[in-house]
Amino acid sequence: MTEQRLISELEQLVSEGRNPNTMHIDLLSTFDILREINYEDQTVPAAVEKVIPAIAAAVNQIVAAFQKGGRLIYMGAGTSGRLGVLDASECPPTFSVPPSMVIGLIAGGPDALRRSIEGAEDDPEEGRQALQDINVTAVDVVVGIAVSGRTPYVVGGLNYAKSVGAATVALSCNPNSVIAGIADLAISPVVGPEILTGSTRLKSGTAQKLILNMLTTASMIRIGKSYQNLMVDVNASNKKLVARASRIVMQATGCTQEEARRVLDQTGNDVKLAILMEITGMGIEDARVALQNAGGFLRKAISAKTV
Repeated sequence: MTEQRLISELEQLVSEGRNPNTMHIDLLSTFDILREINYEDQTVPAAVEKVIPAIAAAVNQIVAAFQKGGRLIYMGAGTSGRLGVLDASECPPTFSVPPSMVIGLIAGGPDALRRSIEGAEDDPEEGRQALQDINVTAVDVVVGIAVSGRTPYVVGGLNYAKSVGAATVALSCNPNSVIAGIADLAISPVVGPEILTGSTRLKSGTAQKLILNMLTTASMIRIGKSYQNLMVDVNASNKKLVARASRIVMQATGCTQEEARRVLDQTGNDVKLAILMEITGMGIEDARVALQNAGGFLRKAISAKTV
């Protein structure tokens, strides 16, 4: 693509426009610069709110994929790719799911997480290859993340995902983007021009982060990874999370710290199992069977026992 054509494309993007509110930001004091940033950031949640119907549709696709043994796969370049990897990496400790269940792919590979490898995004073949390398299939959901909605790496990945029958979602911050036209479903929050023209790690990145949080959190809740608003499938893999596990059992049951620790020791720090045993008085094997019969939904297992 020629430079002239690329400039022409960028001029059409909302995310690349100049923000009339910050034309003189370089003349402001530190305090006033920060106030301008904060003012602009306040517009992001409202933009996300407008696309909740599309986010909900994506969550339903992800839940259906999980129920069939499929995966959620994020792919992006630069900030978009890093945000996808971040969200994916938080799922195993938060929800005790295997790392293979939610995967983050970034143009340029793992090195791009620590340093800019921006040229990697220009190759659609790399996007296709990245999905081939993890054997994407028709039961997976692939979410292409690109503020501009035109990143070749993401375009190549989404085209390949569609060719194998995977469900596809486009997450961009520009309406009617290239990837929106490729994917089965488009999520396009329009947050407007950045305070620094084209620096889409700012408002656009914030919008992406909010939406990725929504996709995984809502999907995990829908497959039984919470009880009330408690993370009952947390993986107690360090001292802080071991303490959190005890606190969750105490919050869910009203028991003492000593009783929470006793039952957690019995279950190997399985919070969901410990809560079920504490509330119902079931033994560990009966509780395991009850949870299995309830499809892993703790509330359903408790209701079945206490009816």
